[in-house]
Amino acid sequence: MSSFSFNNKVVLITGAKGGLGSSVTDAFLAAGATVAGVSRSIQDSDFPNAQFYAVPAELTSAATAKAVVDAVVARSGRLDALVHLVGAFAPGSDYAVLEQMWNLNFRSTVLMVNAALPQMLAQGSGRIVATGSKAAVEASPGAAAYAASKAAVVSFIQSIAAENADAGVAANVVLPGTMDTSANRTAMPKADFSKWVRTEQVARLILSLASEDLSDVNGAAIPIYGRES
Repeated sequence: MSSFSFNNKVVLITGAKGGLGSSVTDAFLAAGATVAGVSRSIQDSDFPNAQFYAVPAELTSAATAKAVVDAVVARSGRLDALVHLVGAFAPGSDYAVLEQMWNLNFRSTVLMVNAALPQMLAQGSGRIVATGSKAAVEASPGAAAYAASKAAVVSFIQSIAAENADAGVAANVVLPGTMDTSANRTAMPKADFSKWVRTEQVARLILSLASEDLSDVNGAAIPIYGRES
């Protein structure tokens, strides 16, 4: 049982299904939040909890992002936290990979933050948590495009934090190392999984950053690397 209370709080989670998304969604539901979960194919039945509802969407435009936030506010009346988990990894540094990583990792972050901010500013409060990566701040051979897109996420979130601190809105980013998900195990079957970051611990960190307990934390980029060297 979580020690953080999100009773009467509305949390919008993008990328709510999948390895990290499922852990984060479960954590917020356990803490009492009303959770609006976003992904392309998400359904209410994916999380059988009365506090959960699905908002199927593909975050490809400002209009789509705004429609998602509008749907949440129309149903729940407010938006206390945006947890943006949408992202992907592809190796390489050529322009095609850069464009893919830029759209999936950075552009989706910009779209969702800009869609959520007006509601939070109107309320005078809000928490934004985005996912960066260890690769954003440490050299990542073979993943230059991915690393650049995640570094852009870190810079963007920290700027949003500075711009909105006096308005009651805080923004932070977590920097996971390789996470222990089924997709990563399939992609790297010979790796030592015990050194990877557990998604439940990333979820716990995100939960804390979205809570009132850590309301003074703003503009932070927080590493959670597991035991990787």
